[in-house]
Amino acid sequence: MNALTAVLTFATAAAEGGEESTTNPILPAWNEVIWGAISFTVLFVLIAKFAYPAVKKGVDARADKIRGSLDEAERTRDEANGILEEYRRQLADAKNESARIIEEARQSADKLRQDLKKQAEAEVAEIKSRAQEDIAAQVERAMGDLRARVADMTIELTEKVVQRNLDRETNLALIERFIDEADSAA
Repeated sequence: MNALTAVLTFATAAAEGGEESTTNPILPAWNEVIWGAISFTVLFVLIAKFAYPAVKKGVDARADKIRGSLDEAERTRDEANGILEEYRRQLADAKNESARIIEEARQSADKLRQDLKKQAEAEVAEIKSRAQEDIAAQVERAMGDLRARVADMTIELTEKVVQRNLDRETNLALIERFIDEADSAA
């Protein structure tokens, strides 16, 4: 403000016709410099004593709050990383468990298939054995029937040829001997 007054005074003096002014428009008066220095010193001391501690306290509190927030964020990040690792471990365990279950199921299916194959083979062998036994039994029956028919036919033919009837036991003994001889020749 003093500089403005000095400029106005200089402008007024120049306008009045060239009188020389003793005031320098750039340098203020010494009394103003002293009062300005005293005011600056008092203001600086008051600010340093009252305002600076409050501002420093506020800045420190904000720095502590920011530091606490950063620490909390760090803890939260570490906790999140721990949870993530736990989930990854659980996922890996689940994958391993599912692979194990699938492998067990595959092995169980293979064993079941092999057991069913063995059972089917055993049933086929049993059916073959029964079929062979049935065939052998039918062959025996057929042979017995054939012997009986051959015996009957032989008796009839023998009676016709001999024109006499031998007793039944003698005829059967002769036929049996003839059949046995035919079997041994075959």
